[in-house]
Amino acid sequence: MRRLKALTIGAGVLLVVALAFSVDPSGLVEALGKVPPAHALAAVLVVQVQIVLSALRWRFTAARLGHPMPVRHAIREYYLGSVLNQILPGGIAGDATRAYRSGREAAGGWKRAATAIVLERLSGQFAFFLLTCLGVIAWPVLLPQTLPLDPWPAIWMIGAVFVLFGFAAVWFGAALKAQLARFGPDLAAVFWADGAFAVQAGLSTLVVASYVVIFLMASDAIGAALPPIAAVTAIPLCLLTMLIPIGIGGWGTREAAATALWPLFGFTGAEGLAASLLYGVFSLIGAALPGLLVLAASLLTRPHRGK
Repeated sequence: MRRLKALTIGAGVLLVVALAFSVDPSGLVEALGKVPPAHALAAVLVVQVQIVLSALRWRFTAARLGHPMPVRHAIREYYLGSVLNQILPGGIAGDATRAYRSGREAAGGWKRAATAIVLERLSGQFAFFLLTCLGVIAWPVLLPQTLPLDPWPAIWMIGAVFVLFGFAAVWFGAALKAQLARFGPDLAAVFWADGAFAVQAGLSTLVVASYVVIFLMASDAIGAALPPIAAVTAIPLCLLTMLIPIGIGGWGTREAAATALWPLFGFTGAEGLAASLLYGVFSLIGAALPGLLVLAASLLTRPHRGK
């Protein structure tokens, strides 16, 4: 397992290096060297809003499952989880830490806390999935001239996936009903009961929008101001590649996507690579500085065990 992790991290690093040499290296350095300080400050501030909103979504989800927590606790733990997710392989170390730390004193222990975290992340992933689907539909309709390939095979493929999901739901209906009977009360409490859907949809939409805004700001900072349509087309696709288990925190796959997609909007691959790298830096700095402070405070205040 350790060798596999080392291999995936190395692959991500090598991919970034290969991309840097495949584009114009001087153009990449030039693009990164002209980032206005105001853009950097604004993007880091948006990261703070993103983490606070995510923490509030987690707190709301946990409260629905009978695990209330103070706002301050939720924000502190989310900062810590965010920085660990970005600096450790796998992208879930921070979530596991949140589950353990928040579950020590909660009813149901860490398993109940883990359920809250899984459903909170599910809320965000669902909102992101909808945005990506919207982009896939909007791109060939609004910007057909920018597509390097015929879009209809991809559209038919997406339609086929939905049909397969429908057949699977019918085929495995009994098993699905059993799982829904098991988790149905939790899902209903988190997403449907007492207006929960409006809260989840509102918070998740704002969180996903913050990711897109940071990417737009990063691209604008290096002089490649993307058109508004890119917010639902190119950027969601770049962010989607971060789910590929290579590297740490999506580094490498995200840059490869940006390098390929930015030329479709009249910019160079070097500018796409620079924008993606800058997005990663903004996200890392925005989460790391407060997160490391939380981690340091946690280590300093941890009671010492006697020998």
